[in-house]
Amino acid sequence: MNLKFMPMGEYQTNCYIISSDYGELIIDPGIGASEWVVQNVKNPLAILNTHGHFDHVWSNAELKEKLNIPIYVPKDDAFMLKDDPFSQGTPKSVPDVEIKGDQELEIGKIKIKYIHFPGHTPGCSAIEIGDWFFSGDFIFANSIGRVDFPYSNPQDMKKSIEKFLKIDYDKKLYAGHGQSSTIKIEQSRVGAWLNYI
Repeated sequence: MNLKFMPMGEYQTNCYIISSDYGELIIDPGIGASEWVVQNVKNPLAILNTHGHFDHVWSNAELKEKLNIPIYVPKDDAFMLKDDPFSQGTPKSVPDVEIKGDQELEIGKIKIKYIHFPGHTPGCSAIEIGDWFFSGDFIFANSIGRVDFPYSNPQDMKKSIEKFLKIDYDKKLYAGHGQSSTIKIEQSRVGAWLNYI
């Protein structure tokens, strides 16, 4: 499998395209992502959202219409796609599959694992595909997702960090914003944030 990514919009939200022999998966198509995505896919299979914030789902509706592919989103964040709760003018989209908690699935013979890490949002999740760990806005390189937004929950974030610290393997970590890292590197850093949440 191959990976491409491009920071999108004012918030430089990383949009990812995973390409395999079976087709492409698109992760978090944010503001202005449609043109780049369309230029870089031949057999698109699905849109995967790590969570429901507008800067990660903005291009969902346009890409679903252009490419005729389903949208997967954590169940607890599905309302953000449907209702634009932050009044950002986000184009509304309807998820085809709502992921419940930790869930493994297969799309086009590509194995995918959603891991639920609530706190930043109720449904905030990481997505594991092969040797890659797409952490969305849960964990960044040397930082964590904010918990002072509407629908954020600091106590849930603490529990999610504790869950993350129990992961006993290493993978390349690709965050929703900024640089890449690894699970092990961020495990060595993230515990310190427990005192600041």
